[in-house]
Amino acid sequence: MIRIHNFARGARGLRVFWTCEEMGVPYEAVAIPYPQPADYLAMNPLGTVPFLEGEEGVAIHESVAIMLYLAQRYGPTPLLPAPTDPVLAKVLQLTVFGEASIGAALNTLLAAKFGAPEAEKDNWSARMTQGRMGDLIADVSANLGDKPFLVGDHLTLADISVSCGLGIWAGAFGGVLPDNLVSWRAGLAARSAYQRARAKSV
Repeated sequence: MIRIHNFARGARGLRVFWTCEEMGVPYEAVAIPYPQPADYLAMNPLGTVPFLEGEEGVAIHESVAIMLYLAQRYGPTPLLPAPTDPVLAKVLQLTVFGEASIGAALNTLLAAKFGAPEAEKDNWSARMTQGRMGDLIADVSANLGDKPFLVGDHLTLADISVSCGLGIWAGAFGGVLPDNLVSWRAGLAARSAYQRARAKSV
């Protein structure tokens, strides 16, 4: 069985748990304390989460990479369209966007909020990134429109990736989202697979 290491309530690990739950892939959730213990750093010197120990000696970090690996290794799955499906490109774009754009912006804001000295919390980078988050959220809202899912007529990795990123924005910063994204996230959160994944991330 694969093992997925994550901090308690870690949104990036939740992406991976949720992917497994939607696909019916058995896994063990392993809670990692902070500071990270030496045995964890020996496996993953960067100390990041999530971290997957898979079959055949697979050992990888980066939540989106793990999601894509799971979909391909244990698929096929509706979460990731077939290579010949024209919507694959959009699913890949938005799945990566959830971390490379939204997640990267959030990292700057998290560092400023929780790591910077008081006098430097409202620094130029933080102010610039706040504005950038507004652009990113507007782009997601426009992509979604009045549809129930970001791409096509069913859940994909794009929904899982982006919604978890926006969950950090809403949870850590009290960030406001447009009405269509609020409704979309509520619908996703009502899924039984999401509920099971959430229960394992505490």
